[in-house]
Amino acid sequence: MSRGSVVVLGVDGYLGWATALHLSAHGHQVLGIDSLVRRRWDRECGTRSLIPIRSMPQRIKLWQKLTGRTIAWQRLDLCNAAAVTEMVRQVRPAALIHFAEQRSAPFSMIDRPHAVMTQVNNLVGTLNLLFALRDHAPNAHLIKLGTMGEYGTPNIDIEEGFLTISHNGRQDRLPFPMQPGSFYHLSKLHDSHNIQFAGRVWGLRATDLHQGVVYGSQTDEVAIHPGLATRFDYDAIWGTVLNRFCVQAALGLPLTVYGKGGQTRGFLDIRDTVACVRLALDNPPAQGEYRVFNQFTEQFSVKALAGKVREARAAHGLETEIVHLANPRVEREAHYYNAKHQKLLDLGLQPHLLGDTLIESVIELVQRYAGRVDPVELEQPNVDWRRGGTAGWTKPLPRPVVVMSGARRERRAAAAERLRAGIDQRR
Repeated sequence: MSRGSVVVLGVDGYLGWATALHLSAHGHQVLGIDSLVRRRWDRECGTRSLIPIRSMPQRIKLWQKLTGRTIAWQRLDLCNAAAVTEMVRQVRPAALIHFAEQRSAPFSMIDRPHAVMTQVNNLVGTLNLLFALRDHAPNAHLIKLGTMGEYGTPNIDIEEGFLTISHNGRQDRLPFPMQPGSFYHLSKLHDSHNIQFAGRVWGLRATDLHQGVVYGSQTDEVAIHPGLATRFDYDAIWGTVLNRFCVQAALGLPLTVYGKGGQTRGFLDIRDTVACVRLALDNPPAQGEYRVFNQFTEQFSVKALAGKVREARAAHGLETEIVHLANPRVEREAHYYNAKHQKLLDLGLQPHLLGDTLIESVIELVQRYAGRVDPVELEQPNVDWRRGGTAGWTKPLPRPVVVMSGARRERRAAAAERLRAGIDQRR
């Protein structure tokens, strides 16, 4: 690897793989790093990607065969300080894209061991990386995937990382006050503090991408061949809300909104995620600078998002029901939310906005792999913020759904009936 290499940490993950392909396609020399722990967590939780994904060696080989471009690959755990230090010393990368963290809020709320593991994995891994950069690649640009969830839902506009405060006749520009919503989100906030501190005392430069909720699974590079597919998670632990709604719509199940549905968040297409990373990479900060970009393109409430999915189905003459379940999270269900996201637009981001056509394309993708859907995963959330994981949070794999004309209708009807029965009991 040359001194101009870009290291993608967490390359086996949903965003890491898509980003590695995107950067490779745009001429960057990419080294992918991953411990493959996400696949082990799938086995632990009894979950799996809706879209089958190949092994890392198979993915790398196929990419080279199809494009003639090479992505190097190394299995490495960021919590192994010696291995991280040696990798940075040998590669001396120009930039590192840091996706290599446990990224599920529900997973972090299952119980004490999962909360501890989340914070140790995320914080220790990043600290090991920061010390390795200090000693062996002090000029490298660290691009870390943060989350809009660090901010919470304050009753003021959310700025991009910093806020100018006037107090008792004095003024300063300080980090924006944060109200994280889970032990996972807290780990990301602690990361942000550690990275900012490393920039201040060691002169490291970093971009913290506070990302909203990502949807979709297709980028220009991923779409080249089914064997290049990235993950599509829809379950209660790893899945995101739009993915869940699209799977439910494809199966003819009610869309399950947690609580009142007024929870508002920023969203973006996966194509915009990889574009944002490349824009940050191509426009690095000054040495010693820590900067924050709020990385999303649109804001929706959960209820409004469910309405958009229902409208997309209605355009095809299909009726979709929306039901409300008790909210497993402790969060405001009706609140003010106005987050700024101008910096990436100023760098040239051209957003792919959510429309009926994109929703339908996701639903069509789900229908293609409907045989891999587990309807039980869609019925009730299995992690509660107050009590932790329910008895059913972990399940053995495989538990496939055999999709045949009669069997599929029976499963859909049974799952929908169980869902409605649970709702009626709580009324």
